[in-house]
Amino acid sequence: MPIHLMREIENLKRDILRVGAMAEQGVREATLAIQNRDGRLARQVIENDARLDEMEVEVEESCLKTLALHQPVAIDLRFIISVLKINSDLERVGDLAVSIAERAVFLATVPRVDLAFDFTAMATKVQAMLKASLDALVNLSGQAAREVIAGDDEVDAANRQVYLLIHDAIRANPDNTEPLIHLLSVSRHLERIADHATNIAKDVIYMAEGEVVRHRQEEYLPGMTKKKVDER
Repeated sequence: MPIHLMREIENLKRDILRVGAMAEQGVREATLAIQNRDGRLARQVIENDARLDEMEVEVEESCLKTLALHQPVAIDLRFIISVLKINSDLERVGDLAVSIAERAVFLATVPRVDLAFDFTAMATKVQAMLKASLDALVNLSGQAAREVIAGDDEVDAANRQVYLLIHDAIRANPDNTEPLIHLLSVSRHLERIADHATNIAKDVIYMAEGEVVRHRQEEYLPGMTKKKVDER
């Protein structure tokens, strides 16, 4: 590999990890704001998103510049293409963290609604998936990436459980409809973050092994039913 291309690859790796760290921070702080009914922290997450957007644009421009100047091939080309896609996923994770924070701002202003569901456990699982997907990127580990993909079913199941619980809670107490709908949105946003972590993991497999697995979930999710694959 030419020395200039090697330097650009190292810079891209460093920069995408910085984007990942900031996206992780946004998710962590947004979910903490929900748990603690902390409107101040939630507004901080919203304000910080502008910097994440700037970083996403900078990484994209660096990728395009590297492609144009160095015309990389093989694993170097796969790396840059994967970084472009992961960069987009991380920006969307940041947007979803903002959406959760916006729900937190509202929920901090109304009485707490009792719901027989542990959002903390769901949020912890989602954050662990996001961190593991970035760790798989750092280590270029296809095996670690597959473990992230396998965890997505658990988050999907939690999101379905929240939907059913909130459906019943709204019928039982219509006066709580607005905060309950906000909680449903939080669950949906967490589920989408898990989807993006899964996308990142699939891109890591492509980067590390040159294999496209985005449309072949059944081969990489042990125990996944055919019905579940068809629903995606």
